[in-house]
Amino acid sequence: MDKVISASQAAALIRDNDVVSISSSSGLGCPDKVLAAIGDRFDIEGSPRNLTTLNPIAAGDMYGIKGIDHIAKQGLLSRILAGSFPSGPSSLPMPAIWRMVVDNQVEAYNVPSGILFDMHRDAAARRPGVLTKVGIGTFVDPELQGCAMNDAAVNKPIVRKEQFDGQEWLYFPAVAPNVAIIRATTSDERGNLTYEHEGALLGALDQALAARNNGGIVIAQVKRLVKNGSLRPHDVRVPCNLVDFVVIDPDQWQTTQTHYDPAISGEILQPLATFEPQAWGPEKVIARRASMELAHGYAANLGFGISANVPRILLEEGLHGEVTWAIEQGAIGGMPLLGFAFGCASNADAIMASSNQFTYFQGGGFDVTLLSFLQVDINGSVNVSKLGSKPYLTAGCGGFVDITAHARRIVFSGFFTAGAKLAVGDGRLTILQEGKTRKFVQSSEHITFSGVVGRQRGQHVTYVTERCVIELQDDGLVVTEIAPGIDLQRDVLDQAEIPLKVSSSLRLMNNALFRDQPFGLQLKSGKVRRG
Repeated sequence: MDKVISASQAAALIRDNDVVSISSSSGLGCPDKVLAAIGDRFDIEGSPRNLTTLNPIAAGDMYGIKGIDHIAKQGLLSRILAGSFPSGPSSLPMPAIWRMVVDNQVEAYNVPSGILFDMHRDAAARRPGVLTKVGIGTFVDPELQGCAMNDAAVNKPIVRKEQFDGQEWLYFPAVAPNVAIIRATTSDERGNLTYEHEGALLGALDQALAARNNGGIVIAQVKRLVKNGSLRPHDVRVPCNLVDFVVIDPDQWQTTQTHYDPAISGEILQPLATFEPQAWGPEKVIARRASMELAHGYAANLGFGISANVPRILLEEGLHGEVTWAIEQGAIGGMPLLGFAFGCASNADAIMASSNQFTYFQGGGFDVTLLSFLQVDINGSVNVSKLGSKPYLTAGCGGFVDITAHARRIVFSGFFTAGAKLAVGDGRLTILQEGKTRKFVQSSEHITFSGVVGRQRGQHVTYVTERCVIELQDDGLVVTEIAPGIDLQRDVLDQAEIPLKVSSSLRLMNNALFRDQPFGLQLKSGKVRRG
């Protein structure tokens, strides 16, 4: 029982200049009560000061769980290494952390989530750091931005290029945390932690190991305390020898705008009939076309945005279960959820730790990834991580760079222009008003996926939009399909800033995609596995 302390007592343990690792994925698993107490202490005492935080995935969001914004105060936070940041529409106020980034009040770095987890593992094992090919040719590369998100970070690099065994690698020195702040559902009196109401395990174990093995402390926020000996050993995800203090918050939310849903944590199975289909419109057309890139038996990664709807397309088409979904927060199989619950899945087959999931992604063990794009440049490179004019519309790269580094097949989905007024129906697409912002551009502000490196690695890359399908080929970006009702020159070629090649075998997209009824999806033949 002596491990149980209040949130304010936990905040008092944080010292000036500490490196603090925070386990969270937006609202999912966010130790919000402890972070709020740290911010409150600073407001009263002016301490702790000059903290560095390690956030493998964003801590908190813009919709009710403040997370990192509790400590995004000048003087308190001096440096942040984050896989992602809170994001949302420009109609909402800019989060405090983004204001600090934009105003250069904090040294801000956007580090791929998988690499940040790797940095924790190497710090825990007292290894020097991470040697990886993930991020070469992207904004992660020190020959570009080197992960720096603002001028305050540019002259303090965290990554460099090294030659090893005759090859070029990116090297990230390990950063050892003094404090890890993690979250679980239940702690017993000794500090053994279980996750029965959580939608993901995230990377709490790796973060706790990194702090413990470097002489730091581990603070766990939980929903409830139980008697010692009442937890099954197989259910304990972080053992008591790694946990120093426990803070109880009986009101902690399971994830953003969800206090508790047993389907998210896998305690019940949700009937398939309760999953609502995607509303009819151009986004659904894009998701449908993206689904045509799948094959029976595929293991497919999903990213946030239009692609997240593809599992609902398969359900409508009577093909649920033919593809196994894998998302970076750790869920395998089942039905990935949408909106504020994205990152969770109902009816999952398994929930892995995010750090292990990223090992799977970085090594390219899956068959295809379905992701979004903000911009595509002349080389086929994609930006999803930064828009200087509206920075918090993007979350940063998250796991995007890890996932695309060695993926064999990549399907990027998005609208051809931003802000177009479109109508779909009767087997055709109608452009009522063209968008004002072109998304196929000469050069991207950020390169989150490198088309140049993708071609070198032999990756199969497809860009699916509402009006055409484009492939990245040896000689550049090639339009291979156009939508019924679309004029190739006026609606496609003239709406790109860059020259697009046209396939000699250009064909129409299936007009059934543009009718509000099941379109008869036929998945490709399954892959051949080694016997």
